[in-house]
Amino acid sequence: MDIIGRNRRLEELDRRYLWHPFTQMKEWEEGVPVIISEGRGSFLKDVYGRWYLDGVSSLWVNVHGHRKQEIDDAVKAQLDRISHSTLLGLGNEPAVELAERLIGIVPAGLSRVFYSDNGSTAVEVALKMSYQYWIHRGVKGRDKFVCLNNAYHGDTLGAVSVGGIDLFHEAFRPLLFETFRAPSPYCYRCELGLVFPGCGLACLERLDAILREHAHEIAAVIIEPMVQGAGGMIVSPPGYLGGVRRLTREYGVLFIADEVAVGFGRTGRMFACEHEDVAPDILCLSKGITGGYLPLAATVTTEEVYSAFLGEYRELKTFFHGHSYSGNPLACAAAIASIGLFEEEKTVEGVREKEKILKEWLESVSGLDHVGDARGLGLMAGVELVRDRDDRKPYPLEERIGFKVCLRARDKGLLIRPLGDVVVIMPPLSIEREHLAGMLDIIRDSIEEVTGG
Repeated sequence: MDIIGRNRRLEELDRRYLWHPFTQMKEWEEGVPVIISEGRGSFLKDVYGRWYLDGVSSLWVNVHGHRKQEIDDAVKAQLDRISHSTLLGLGNEPAVELAERLIGIVPAGLSRVFYSDNGSTAVEVALKMSYQYWIHRGVKGRDKFVCLNNAYHGDTLGAVSVGGIDLFHEAFRPLLFETFRAPSPYCYRCELGLVFPGCGLACLERLDAILREHAHEIAAVIIEPMVQGAGGMIVSPPGYLGGVRRLTREYGVLFIADEVAVGFGRTGRMFACEHEDVAPDILCLSKGITGGYLPLAATVTTEEVYSAFLGEYRELKTFFHGHSYSGNPLACAAAIASIGLFEEEKTVEGVREKEKILKEWLESVSGLDHVGDARGLGLMAGVELVRDRDDRKPYPLEERIGFKVCLRARDKGLLIRPLGDVVVIMPPLSIEREHLAGMLDIIRDSIEEVTGG
């Protein structure tokens, strides 16, 4: 079979057998799928040999680029020893070594690492852990959580319960547990109809009111520090993150920082909590933890939380939770190599330099007729497209403007994905400056062409 015939067969098999995540499959089956065969640096190659800039970091996970020699070598070396061994009743070398490395870089006060395999499970672990913590402390009735509107913490049922995006979550509402919802720090579309900074962070006052009335029922507050990712790249105003931490301390509830998307350098700090010198009680990590190579997650806690689970076996204080691939040696080896590269290549410092390019571009693109808001932090940003800038009226859902912009960008050699009509910018942290500038040029051109200006 020739190359063209083979590729056509792959496309047909994809349409016939695969069910893609977050994809309307009726439309997918009517189109021609892009099937990736290779990656190198910030680029991906499809089966026809066409190269594309990886503008979504392969769904926000890639840090140092594809086929990074140091990570390749670490995984290959681990393959020569063992690919997997359970953490249930056993340890393994890479899992132990990675735990030490993580505790050395996370915010001060965090001291224990619990492994799982993706962001959703890291959050599930945090929710169950914080609930059980209060039980072991002898405190009854703390079985609820506070989360934010526009939040996204994953797709398992516990994570969905503390999510706040109706488009993703409403269908599952009957299956979810009850939560308290606080306003999102979404300044462009403020739920309270106010304007920052004159608002005095009124969204924090609403959180304060919830905690004042219900702290005795609440196990923890969970937020995405600094940027609500899947909610539309919503960047928190200065003082918001620190204010949330202050309130959780004041009312004596646990604070869960979900850094699955914003951790590992993405915002220009190793962890987003560092922007306002915040240390959570529980930190959720995944995505960039292995440099984008293999599935791995970690829920990192304080000694205070960990010690609540210590006791005699008959007391049943064990944390009865685990995953078959917890602490997988291959993934841990990749993560150790990735953390080493952060240090050797000064990755976070590089993000801060490239952020200047992105910020200048966000300011310039804000002048386009149908750009309502252009926001970002580090190397994650969103451009919110609107039909009318004056009244901030969005495009009708069925017009799929964000999708059309991304489709146009694909024709120009850039792979990106929208969040509704928010065009997401999330390249690998290692992207070369000229490639970042080229990516931004493509996005601007695509927006202008699709929106007519």
